[in-house]
Amino acid sequence: VQLQASGGGLVQAGGSLRLSCAASARTFFRYDMGWFRQSPGKQRDFVAVINGSGGVKNYADSVKGRFTISRDNAKNMTYLQMNALKPEDTGVYYCAAAWSIGWPPGGMDYWGKGTLVTVSS
Repeated sequence: VQLQASGGGLVQAGGSLRLSCAASARTFFRYDMGWFRQSPGKQRDFVAVINGSGGVKNYADSVKGRFTISRDNAKNMTYLQMNALKPEDTGVYYCAAAWSIGWPPGGMDYWGKGTLVTVSS
């Protein structure tokens, strides 16, 4: 599975961005999809995950109520709508895929290259 994230950029605090992730998988609906981020000087952290059908989602506490993960299985796409952005949301955002064998996924099997999000204060 190949994953390609896009949509990052520079935004002011309080603004919004929408990240997209294109997947090459033929059976895309069989993969749970997630977003992770790595802030400067920190380890990569979980942001959000969505199950294969799109009906179940989990979020990190730090983004609940501000970020929304979604997917379009017809287009092999996953999205992360980020609203009310804060400077601490700055980082490289990665999309990842896990073969769906349980919920929540215990780990991700495939990773894409990240897209940089910078939130200025």
